[in-house]
Amino acid sequence: MPLIVVDEVRKRFGDNEVLKGVSLNVEPGEVIAIIGKSGSGKSTLLRCINGLESIDDGTIMVGDAHVGTDEVRLRALRLRVGMIFQQFNLFPHLTTGRNVMLSPMVVKGMKESDAATLARDVLTRVGLEHKFDDWPDSLSGGQQQRVAIARALAMQPIALLCDEITSALDPELVNEVLAVVRGLAADGMTLLMVTHEMRFAREVCDRVVFMHHGRVHETGPSEEVFGNPQTPELRQFLGML
Repeated sequence: MPLIVVDEVRKRFGDNEVLKGVSLNVEPGEVIAIIGKSGSGKSTLLRCINGLESIDDGTIMVGDAHVGTDEVRLRALRLRVGMIFQQFNLFPHLTTGRNVMLSPMVVKGMKESDAATLARDVLTRVGLEHKFDDWPDSLSGGQQQRVAIARALAMQPIALLCDEITSALDPELVNEVLAVVRGLAADGMTLLMVTHEMRFAREVCDRVVFMHHGRVHETGPSEEVFGNPQTPELRQFLGML
């Protein structure tokens, strides 16, 4: 049974229909890359799955629950689905450890001592256990993004949505973040990633979804999509890279 089901989802911003009937199933443990030109609807799709944007038509299910607009459903959804953005959005007045501890304490009511233990565990998972007491502004961009990943992992999500998580990084810092994502994929985490890192998508992702003009234009196993694109639009997109 799919973990995430997107069925004929439409989303408009005024007169601009950004998603034009998108359907997508994500199986547990599957790693999917969403690729396409800017403006094709990739990030909007992730934001709809996480309830950050409401949809105009269609349905989205995560696990056995519909994504709805009421606060109770949205709160429950965000306990189950983590989202990592281009920008790190760390609180500058909190240490690395406190940034990671905050959501489990506030949202889940976890005791401070338990939250600290959890924070150390997930920071270890992203290779930053030694930065627990450091301030965000003392970290590199790659380290800050890894803290953001740890913060999402601290909520023990059933899936992670990653929206261009390396696009704000200097080139030399990209690989350290992708190495963490590679490890999460190897551990069986369900990942849905908007990315321009085509080599990473080809090597790590089970499936690639190519979006074009607000629709899923082509999808398939990563080797097939990159090795034998079926549509002129995808061939043109890959040829531009």
